[in-house]
Amino acid sequence: MAKQYVMVIQASKCIGCQACTVACKFQNEVPEGQYRTKSPAVGPTGTYPNVKLYFEKEACQMCKNAPCVAVCPTKASYHNEDGVVLVDSNKCVGCKYCMTACPYDARFINEETGAADKCSFCYEHRVSQGEKPACVSTCVGGALSFGDLNDPNSDVKKLLDKYKAEVRKPEFGTHPNVYYIYEGVK
Repeated sequence: MAKQYVMVIQASKCIGCQACTVACKFQNEVPEGQYRTKSPAVGPTGTYPNVKLYFEKEACQMCKNAPCVAVCPTKASYHNEDGVVLVDSNKCVGCKYCMTACPYDARFINEETGAADKCSFCYEHRVSQGEKPACVSTCVGGALSFGDLNDPNSDVKKLLDKYKAEVRKPEFGTHPNVYYIYEGVK
């Protein structure tokens, strides 16, 4: 059976420390002032004294039906053999079609390479070597989980079987592989 790599984010466990953002920048040599992932605060919501605030990790959603892949004129954006959406910077001409097509605002033009850049689940340097993405490995709150959804023993499969999860912007039909569990925060 083919792999289906997914990330599960438990919003109630995220403390907003940005360790995921820092780990990503170092692992992927992301230029200063640019980000593949970040976790901004959502809220506060409610009426004092009953207010809530949580953090929501933003990054590429690794869509099965990825608009960025469909519009890329050079095929620089593509799904690899494990279904992960990647960018071949050698093929990218910096046209920004993928940036326009992405409903998650998850792409940018890397100032150093001139190519489109985004989260890759650290596929090239970590996942393909059997390791977890840098953000997951460094998450001090245990909010991030990563694995193969088709593996019945994986942490992600167990979490998604146990909790109600949501994807961002389901109305776009992109079928993201990043799931959010909001139990206790919404």
